[in-house]
Amino acid sequence: MSSFPIAYIIFNRPRHTRETFEIIRAQRPAKLFIIADGPREGHPTDAQRCEEVRTIVQNIDWPCEVQRNYATKNMGCKLRVSSGLDWVFSQVEAAVVLEDDCVPNADFFSFCDDLLVRYANDERVWVITGNNFQEGKKHGDASYYFSKYNHCWGWATWRRAWKHYRVDIPFWPEWQKQSSWRQQLPDSIEREVWTATFDRVKRGEIDTWDYQWTACVWYHGGLTATPNVNLVSNIGFGPEATHTLAGGDEAGLPTEHLGVFTHPTQIVQNKKADQFVFNRNFGGREHPKRLANRLTRQYQRLLRGPAWLLKKLMPSKSKL
Repeated sequence: MSSFPIAYIIFNRPRHTRETFEIIRAQRPAKLFIIADGPREGHPTDAQRCEEVRTIVQNIDWPCEVQRNYATKNMGCKLRVSSGLDWVFSQVEAAVVLEDDCVPNADFFSFCDDLLVRYANDERVWVITGNNFQEGKKHGDASYYFSKYNHCWGWATWRRAWKHYRVDIPFWPEWQKQSSWRQQLPDSIEREVWTATFDRVKRGEIDTWDYQWTACVWYHGGLTATPNVNLVSNIGFGPEATHTLAGGDEAGLPTEHLGVFTHPTQIVQNKKADQFVFNRNFGGREHPKRLANRLTRQYQRLLRGPAWLLKKLMPSKSKL
């Protein structure tokens, strides 16, 4: 049973909604906030499908305070999700956030419940995510580690963090000129990728809310508690998706159980894990400048002196 309110975001996909709503029903939250976008103009099936989805979530058969925020017209992903979450966090101090295509296992809810309490007043921690994209690689001995990447396919946060969310990222034009931006992303390739992304968001070229959340978390130096196994599967990849389009419906990444739950001893970013996420999820490994930059760095080291080359060629004392 989930101890914290759940914010549930729906739109026009009955199949996905039936599956994820059954999981919410099993958790029997005492408070449920339902955020729904309205039908799009020029999409003849939207009105019927949106109504079908809203009918599914009418079936509340457990003691629950339900609040609904339903748009009559389509607002788009950017404004519907951001305004919906503003509405949620104007009423509660913390919440678990699920979209209609995010299928969590039971451990996800206990993970969020535990950490929402543990880090309620810790300004270093901004997000709890259920996502893990490390392909089986574990980081540290605890059940989770801390990342700068705030994956949002099933996540949780506090009002104290969300109050800093700005859908138009007004700080971005000046922040990208400052040293704190370079310190946040010391890898020049990663910095280039995210600069281009935030520029597009600022110009209004991407109808989304989540890149802005990433920018806000980074701008304020927040970290994300990330499980060492994947706890949420995204089943939204398919022809009906808004941003995760695919030719056919695709199965999401499998979930696993956390096992014995333990906490890390330090609240610090795991840079190795984050580099892997950048390479795997955001194209860092395939970036056209990656090899050229690596060769340039090695050439510059050689120009500075032979110490770097000697260190590479000579065996370390630990290997003797």
